[in-house]
Amino acid sequence: MHDELGSYYYPNPADPRSRVYVREGDNGLEFRLWHAEYPAVWEKHGWMAQATLEKAAAMYRDMGRESNPMALYDVAVAQALVREERRRKETL
Repeated sequence: MHDELGSYYYPNPADPRSRVYVREGDNGLEFRLWHAEYPAVWEKHGWMAQATLEKAAAMYRDMGRESNPMALYDVAVAQALVREERRRKETL
């Protein structure tokens, strides 16, 4: 999906109030969270590279934490959205 902020997907399809935006940055895929009820999430947190998120997830595992930060970030979906965005721009 695409809107004025960019390409996005719903990390939880049952909750359209939350979105993960994706783009291709200088160092690969980048992700950014948006939530309808918490605009500060978008305003205060910038784009995060896939590699940074993967390092954070590894740190969580190493600390013995149960949660997986990568659960929100679907790399396969992000790659598909980036390809779709490239095609969309080519046809403009």
